[in-house]
Amino acid sequence: MNLLIALTYYQPYKSGLTLYAVRQANALAARGHCVTVLTSWYDRELRREEVLEGVRIVRVPVVCKISKGVVMPGLPFKAWKLIGQADVVNLHVPQADSAALAFLAKIRGKPVVMTYHCDIRMPEGWVHILAGWVVRLVHRVSANLSDVIVHNTRDFAEHSGFLKRYMHKLAVIQPPVTVEPVTVREIKVFRKKNKILPHQRVVGMLARLAAEKGVEYLVEAVPELVRAVPDVRVIFAGEYENVLGEGAYRDKLLPLIRELGEHWTFLGVVSEEEKSAFFKICDVLILPSINSTESFGMVQIEAMSCGTPVVASDLPGVRQPVLSSGMGKIVPPRDVAALSEAVIDILKTGRRNDPGNVRAVMEYYKPDTVAQVYEALFQGLKRHNG
Repeated sequence: MNLLIALTYYQPYKSGLTLYAVRQANALAARGHCVTVLTSWYDRELRREEVLEGVRIVRVPVVCKISKGVVMPGLPFKAWKLIGQADVVNLHVPQADSAALAFLAKIRGKPVVMTYHCDIRMPEGWVHILAGWVVRLVHRVSANLSDVIVHNTRDFAEHSGFLKRYMHKLAVIQPPVTVEPVTVREIKVFRKKNKILPHQRVVGMLARLAAEKGVEYLVEAVPELVRAVPDVRVIFAGEYENVLGEGAYRDKLLPLIRELGEHWTFLGVVSEEEKSAFFKICDVLILPSINSTESFGMVQIEAMSCGTPVVASDLPGVRQPVLSSGMGKIVPPRDVAALSEAVIDILKTGRRNDPGNVRAVMEYYKPDTVAQVYEALFQGLKRHNG
């Protein structure tokens, strides 16, 4: 099949949505499909068009940015041709251009699948509020025009103010997750590079330093963790200096984090290979997200696949990996005491995940397994579309 996948940001941009789309596109291409990704040319150092891992990437020039979105006047013209060549159009939302793309697909008689990742919450300020209202309206139009709406869990869909209107279109498909293999030597190199001592108990977090991630609750929990487990150390992997739209949040947190001294370390962005070593050295991974902009948290599956237990917020969708696997604990969001208690319990028991459960999780979430489910969905829509 000829498949067109559209989203605002694609690799090398780093986000959960982007990682999902990259893994999905690569897995579908590996299964023999002709996959094209239509995205923004957000960085002029990237190529306008290229082929990576068998996936054709087409980038459209950006004239300006509004909050985390982009304005691409040339998108409809490029999309018209690509939609005409496609058997199915897959829109990854949030995406401000999704309604225009869905409308063009319907004009050309193509089925549309919306992969809905999360609800949106905009920063303060009338410009951002207006932009958020427009994007929500765009998403509503896109959903009405879509034949199927995909999400990771029914749990999130039933609690989402947006998705619960479209339960009759819902298809639940697990997200694609990969974890690069890592050797004992590579783990030792990672420890040495980042000065992580063998006796230290590592609490890991892998995320952007963004308000919806609830980082401040982990910061507030550290003193209690230190009292209970003196050699504890938080290792934060991910972008923390130049996160788009999060400058004020960073400036508020950094002074508090500096007060934690040796008990908190920023690693910055890590490679896929380093990420596996990171999960392996963690005694527990934390996902303290606070709202519906986090709808699942693929990082949980990555950690579980490395044997690392997870403490995650009790939010729709986010709680499902722990509840379905038993590989960790869930705690109320914004509850520092509960977060501390759960982390301390895991650190003191030294509990790791069962190898049998780890293998089952890896098989269920591997990209080829997910691609097969998407493939069946796309083929069914193609047949129905004639």
